[in-house]
Amino acid sequence: MLAWTIYISFLGVLALMVLPASKAPAARTIALLSAVGGFAVALASFFHFKANDTIEITNADWIPALGIRYHLAADGISMVLVLLTGLAAITGILFSWNIEHRAREFFAFYLVLIGGVYGVFLSFDLFLLFVFYELAIIPKYFLIAIWGSTRREYGAMKLALYSFIGSAMVFVGLIAVYVAAGARTMDLAELAGFHFSHNFQMWAFPLVFVGFAILAGLWPFHTWAPTGHVAAPTAASMLLAGVVMKLGAYGCLRVALTLFPLGLESWGFSVLGFGSWADVLSVMAVVGIVYGAMVALVQKDFKFVIGYSSVSHMGFVLLGLLTLNTTGLSGAVLQMFSHGIIAGLLFAVVGRMVYDRTHTRDLGELQTMHLSKLIPFAAVTFTVAAMASMGLPGFSGFVAELQVLVGAWAAFPTLAVLAGLGILIGVAYTLRALQKAFFGEQEDVERSAPTQTMGHPALMPITVPERAGALLLMGTTLWIGLFPGTLLNLIATSFNSPLFEWVKKGAGP
Repeated sequence: MLAWTIYISFLGVLALMVLPASKAPAARTIALLSAVGGFAVALASFFHFKANDTIEITNADWIPALGIRYHLAADGISMVLVLLTGLAAITGILFSWNIEHRAREFFAFYLVLIGGVYGVFLSFDLFLLFVFYELAIIPKYFLIAIWGSTRREYGAMKLALYSFIGSAMVFVGLIAVYVAAGARTMDLAELAGFHFSHNFQMWAFPLVFVGFAILAGLWPFHTWAPTGHVAAPTAASMLLAGVVMKLGAYGCLRVALTLFPLGLESWGFSVLGFGSWADVLSVMAVVGIVYGAMVALVQKDFKFVIGYSSVSHMGFVLLGLLTLNTTGLSGAVLQMFSHGIIAGLLFAVVGRMVYDRTHTRDLGELQTMHLSKLIPFAAVTFTVAAMASMGLPGFSGFVAELQVLVGAWAAFPTLAVLAGLGILIGVAYTLRALQKAFFGEQEDVERSAPTQTMGHPALMPITVPERAGALLLMGTTLWIGLFPGTLLNLIATSFNSPLFEWVKKGAGP
């Protein structure tokens, strides 16, 4: 049944291809129906899914001569991320309801990306996973280059180059795995049971992990992310932060850690205090947390604030993965979901509600507009999203980051403290952005003409699709914050699977 999340997305693309180019309203409707259909399938499967279970979706020969199969399956981790993809797909379309320029092509690229993301999260054959992974990367370039704004061609090309460099690293690693395992299969379960030599894992692990982590925004390979976010149209920004960056983190977990757990062990020597890849990568993750937060603190462009905050929050995901304990790993997966929801909401407010109306993202200019009175719904939405982003209790971000920090304390106590510093800086940049963008100084607003406020035209009210998308995302982060067991039970029990035997054995530091 879950396979239909993929098929419905691509059927939507086919429907859009035969639609006349002038039918923008019809294109939006087809895209929304496709996204709702995929989400409905994901939600139905979620409610029927049992914890500690892995469901086989389909497993058929694809390229028999190479042992490559069309193998789709799902465990609790896949299920949670498929649900995230469905939510991101719907809300991204709702916040793109104003698209008129080449709407058919826009939503076709959009649905191809969504279909590719679904495919990655459901693939249990590594070659199939890689195909879907590449399929999700290609539409990003066109969505940004054609419909983007600030330095859109530069942002699109930078994102594509970084993505393909990471993909090349991953592909080399997968070919090495295939050959080392006897060139008979690319099935994840079979390869996970193969005992690759320690020397092989010591070089294959960093190659594949970093290759995937580039897309997850690992410092210092993160620079594509803020640039890409700023250049992208609203829906593309929401997808980049919401699900595309999660593809990288998912690959780190599902492929690098699953196949090469010994790659995290000691080198047998020490360089600058680093004795293993776990040491090096965990430090890089924490640097990303603190660095991303500090850079966000001094940004003048509203969207750059959110872009660098995404780098910081994704650092928590990578740190959680490197703890190699169930608490940290569960927190990392929950943070993937939580950040996908919260970042999507933040980008929706900044890109669609604010920038498309004021035509500026400069916090200095926004400070003079007093947007809390011009577009109060946007102010309320951003305030809720800000509280969730800061990790206040009652929101999904609190539970996810707490899990990561508890897991990190068991594995890297000093780094856990430094990661906590990143949270404090995050509070500072979030409050600064909130105050400047929505609650800045107001000068003689009362004496302004009815159609003018501070020299700016009256702004278009928030539309029904925007309200619907915002309420859906706000409701989700609140629900998971209040009832985290909804997802955590599925996530935590997934680590009892034979694929994660290395967690039980305590592989790593």
